[in-house]
Amino acid sequence: MKKVLIIGGGVAGMQTALCLADRGFEPLILEKDSEPGGKLRGWHALFPSFTPAAEVLSELRRRLRERGIAVHTRATATEIGPRKVVLDSGEELSCDAVVLASGFTLFDASVKEEYGYGLYDNVFTSADIERMFNEGRVACADGRAPRRIAFLHCVGSRDEKVCQQHCSRVCCVTGVKQAMEMKRLFPEADVFNFYMDIRMFGPGYEEMYREAQQRFNVHFVRGRISEAAPTIDGRIQIKAEDTLTGRPLRMSVDMLILLVGMRANDDSAALADSAGLLRAPSGFFAPHDHFLGNVRSSVEGIFFAGTVTAPKNVGETLNEASAAADAVEAYLKR
Repeated sequence: MKKVLIIGGGVAGMQTALCLADRGFEPLILEKDSEPGGKLRGWHALFPSFTPAAEVLSELRRRLRERGIAVHTRATATEIGPRKVVLDSGEELSCDAVVLASGFTLFDASVKEEYGYGLYDNVFTSADIERMFNEGRVACADGRAPRRIAFLHCVGSRDEKVCQQHCSRVCCVTGVKQAMEMKRLFPEADVFNFYMDIRMFGPGYEEMYREAQQRFNVHFVRGRISEAAPTIDGRIQIKAEDTLTGRPLRMSVDMLILLVGMRANDDSAALADSAGLLRAPSGFFAPHDHFLGNVRSSVEGIFFAGTVTAPKNVGETLNEASAAADAVEAYLKR
């Protein structure tokens, strides 16, 4: 039985492994953390259906167990090739093909010092808010229920100052989703979304955007927040400009939530060098062909699945994992 090593045990890695097992191959998942699941483990609900992330994750894990698919945890790949993978432990694993499904890294919001993340209380990231949703406790730093909440889009996306010029795609819809969830928790709160452009590209996304405005009365302001500073009473004062009206804005909020984007993993450059893989200007891996070979790499026997090549949502990632399995099957049967 031919063996395929899958680097990454997130959504892409798990789905690729399941599809390969269905095709009669022996997949082995290499996961750097203590359990599979990737970023999905920290998410609360998925747009646009608000399906609990835990339901999707538990179903994928159940299928892995039923198929007896091996997961090698706490294993980080340091070198890859079409026939072997070297781990940080020094162990070398041989194989017949490799699928790189190691995902992405969330942008570190503390890099944008003007927003005060890590410096001021009551400045959070979208990932922090998802964790709060999961824990069932969303509140200000002192335990108060928020009365005014501001979301800031494109933190670590479309920003030349931090070398992140690409659009992370899912931040806009995440801001809409989280704003609606906040209004469900705090119906009397004023919720604002400060955005550059609203990019509702997926099925059901535009409908969510309209519902957020019409049913939940979420306010959308076109303009970037230029500065955030703490107030004496523990709130956050923000300065911005409404670019549609040309008016400067200043307001105090109880919570400032930074919608952080996706960036390429720190080890992408080293892995690319070890295998001769190409990378895009964004730092993500570059596929062989964006149209007819988007899951193939520039090296025979190495394939891509999920967000290693660009930001994607969960549904797109699952579909691409199936496509990667198809490509591996075609390669191994040649």
